[in-house]
Amino acid sequence: MAAQTSPDAPIPVGEVSRLIGGWIDRLGAVWVEGQITQLSRRPGAGVVFLTLRDPSHDVSLSVTCYRAVFDRVADVVSEGARVVVHAKPEWYAPRGQLSLRAAEIRPVGVGELLARLEQLKKSLAAEGLFAADRKRALPFLPQLIGLVCGRASAAERDVLENARHRWPAVRFEVRNVPVQGVHAVPGVIEAVQELDAHPDVDVIVVARGGGSVEDLLPFSDEQLVRTVAACRTPVVSAIGHEPDTPLLDLVADLRASTPTDAAKRVVPDVGEELTRVRHLRDRALRCVESLLDREERGLAAARARPCMEQPHRMVDERAEQIDALAARGRRTLGHLLDRAASELTHTHARVVALSPAATLRRGYAVLQHEDGRVVRAAEEVGPEEELRARVAEGEFAVRPVAPAPAVTPPA
Repeated sequence: MAAQTSPDAPIPVGEVSRLIGGWIDRLGAVWVEGQITQLSRRPGAGVVFLTLRDPSHDVSLSVTCYRAVFDRVADVVSEGARVVVHAKPEWYAPRGQLSLRAAEIRPVGVGELLARLEQLKKSLAAEGLFAADRKRALPFLPQLIGLVCGRASAAERDVLENARHRWPAVRFEVRNVPVQGVHAVPGVIEAVQELDAHPDVDVIVVARGGGSVEDLLPFSDEQLVRTVAACRTPVVSAIGHEPDTPLLDLVADLRASTPTDAAKRVVPDVGEELTRVRHLRDRALRCVESLLDREERGLAAARARPCMEQPHRMVDERAEQIDALAARGRRTLGHLLDRAASELTHTHARVVALSPAATLRRGYAVLQHEDGRVVRAAEEVGPEEELRARVAEGEFAVRPVAPAPAVTPPA
């Protein structure tokens, strides 16, 4: 339970230390994993002092153990080694210090480390951190390259010299950090985050030379992998040699087999680019010349056509065709008019032959009543009715007479 205190009823420092020690004693023994950063074995002393550090976080704990406990692993454990410790937390009340009292120390072997890395690899792959579709393409010519590497290391020299040899105007923003040991992971993470936030950095290269599996462990740290996955700037991993494959290689946007290869992959070669430009210019010139030659040949062929050499020839040909068509039209129209005139003459002759006037000219007359009706039968004429007789050259009045008595032929 929490201690009941107040400004008027405080508790002494010794009581606070005693209470903390009591709470810590309740924790019991625990298994702890970490990396040994300091190791003190004083001759003749019965106790060995160690400092155990979390490689991924800036956290350390003091560990003490009897010499007999440490001697069992003294041949395989040294500073920088990863170990698993079975220890009980202890609180040193007089000084207010927390430490671990180790009862057993087990070195973490390479096989166990590789097994853990494989398990972490599967877990991160299941999250999609290694997926190919999330990797970004590098810029063709980065204006500023961020470089994370060890101070005065061969990897730094390889990247800088090869990149400047390929493209002399390239600029670097270098961050020197520990690349192995307990301080490597936080140092690399901080450098990557700082370069990612830099507005002018176009690509980040994380480079380190070759080493053992233990030396390259920081570049398979989960926190570092997640930091690189969250970067907005493309990241190139150039860790170790070709056979080395830390998890950073899988999450980076580009894996380079060596720091030298990273320099070749990040910046183009100025000589190759000048050669490429020259070839492109020659190709463009050939294309333009070919186009001009083809157009000149087409123009010459067009000018050689008869209609272009003698432009009036087509007009003359069309004029002759027009004259022929006009003559043909006149002939056709003349034939039609002659045929129509002949038919009209024949029709006129038939009309004249069949007209009443022609009949009258042959000596016939037409009798009409006073109202103009034509007399067609004798019964239509009344006694003493005056009729009109129309002949070819005029008309005159006539009056009917009594009919002669019928003559009976002799028997």
